[in-house]
Amino acid sequence: MVTVNLGMLHYILDHVYGAFVHRTKISPPFFSRGWGGTKLELLESLISQLFPEVEGQNWPPSLIQPVWKTVWETQNACLREGVFRTPCDEQLLSALPPESHNARVAFLVPKSVPPQNMACVVHLAGTGDHTFERRLRLGGPLLKQNIATMVLESPFYGQRRPMLQRGAKLLCVSDLLLLGRATIEEARSLLYWLDSEAGFGKMGVCGLSMGGVHAAMVGSLHPTPVATLPFLSPHSAVVAFCEGILKHATAWEALREDLAAKEAAMTLEEVRQRMRNVLSLTDVTRFPLPKNPNAIIFVAATDDGYIPKHSVLELQKAWPGSEVRWVTGGHVSSFLLHNDEFRKAIVDGLNRLEWKESLL
Repeated sequence: MVTVNLGMLHYILDHVYGAFVHRTKISPPFFSRGWGGTKLELLESLISQLFPEVEGQNWPPSLIQPVWKTVWETQNACLREGVFRTPCDEQLLSALPPESHNARVAFLVPKSVPPQNMACVVHLAGTGDHTFERRLRLGGPLLKQNIATMVLESPFYGQRRPMLQRGAKLLCVSDLLLLGRATIEEARSLLYWLDSEAGFGKMGVCGLSMGGVHAAMVGSLHPTPVATLPFLSPHSAVVAFCEGILKHATAWEALREDLAAKEAAMTLEEVRQRMRNVLSLTDVTRFPLPKNPNAIIFVAATDDGYIPKHSVLELQKAWPGSEVRWVTGGHVSSFLLHNDEFRKAIVDGLNRLEWKESLL
C-alpha cells in the first residue's frame, strides 16, 4: 500500500501552480521596469514614517465621501458600489498612476438591522485579485450573522490598473510600496467612514496573502480597536519575493541592469540583498501592536509554498496576545478550500471586540 504525504502534495501544487503562472512566458515578471528611481526614494521615506519610533505616526484617518450606486437589492441584503477620491496626500498622489486616483469599493450590507447592531469587515486584495467577486463570496454568508462586507479594489488592480501594466505584474519595485501605502490610507479611511458616518458597532479588516500583510498594517495603525485578520500572510514582502515562489517571478536581471546604470555593477546576490533591504519596510513586526491584540487572528497553511511557517510565527511573537490557526494545505489549496475557516476567524475576531457605546 502506498501512503501519500498530503502535505507534500499541497506544497507541490503550490510549486506547479507557481511554475505555470510565473516561470512560463504567459505573463511578464514582476518589476520588469526596474526599481522606480526617485519614486522609490520617496516611498522609502514615507513608509519609514509609519514605524513606532517615529513621533506622531498614529495620524488620524482622512474622512472620505463615497458616491454610491445600488447594484442589487433583496428583502434581506443590499449590494452597493462606491467611488471616492483616494485620501493620499499630494506627494503620494503625484506618485500614483492617474488610473489609481479614484478608489472603488463594493459594500454588501444586511437590511432591517440598525448599523450599531452590525459589524463590518473591510476585505483587502491579495496578489492578482482584481475584482470584487471572490471577496464578496467570502463575506456573503456572514450576512446571516449581521456582518457586512466592504471590498476595496486595490490601487494598480482592476479598473485602477495602469495602462502599461499586465495583470498583477507591477512594473517597478516602487509600485509595490506605493500600492501598500495607498491601500493603508484608503482602508483606514473606510474604517473611519464605517465608524463615524455609517455608525457600525464593530469593525474589522482582513485580507489574503498580500492583502493580509496590508490588513495587519491597517489594524496596527488604526486609532481604535478593530479585529485584525490576516489569512495566508507572511510577516513581510521579503518572504514572498526573496524566499517563496514569487522569487521565480521577479525580473532580477532587469533590476541588476537598472542598478548598474545608476550606481555600480552588482552580482545577482547583491541585487537580492538590496531587494531585502527595500522590502524590509513591509515588515509587519516593525509596526505597533494593534489596540486589541486578542482580536488578532492569523490563519496560516501547514504546507504553504509561498509563506514559510517561520514567517507566521514571527508575527505571533511580535504581537503577544494574537492567535494563529493552522489549516491543512498549501497556499493555493487553502485559498480555494478553507473559506469556512476564514469566516470563522472573522466571526471570532469580531466577538472579541466590545460593541461601541451608542450615543443615544
